[in-house]
Amino acid sequence: MRMHFSTAVAGLLLLAGVGAAAAQDVVIEPEQETVIKEYVKKQPLASVKIPGVELNIGSTLPDTVELREVPNVKYRYVIVDNRTVVVDPGTRKIVKVID
Repeated sequence: MRMHFSTAVAGLLLLAGVGAAAAQDVVIEPEQETVIKEYVKKQPLASVKIPGVELNIGSTLPDTVELREVPNVKYRYVIVDNRTVVVDPGTRKIVKVID
């Protein structure tokens, strides 16, 4: 009985850790956000529309959307509905929307 209980507890702790890791938000440091804003100002892009995609953190952009690079920043960006959308290039998930 004791062995089953400790196995169950270990399993629950493992699942709790996975859930906590998945729930972590990406934090863009203020300095990095400033770099992105300044770069976007100097390199203006045309705004695009992406039907069916809400501009929420965690939403995934389709592969058809071209992401632009910001030098020395790991994230990419695109201008959608005149808002700068910062995207993780590996997952294509929105990590920040800058008005």
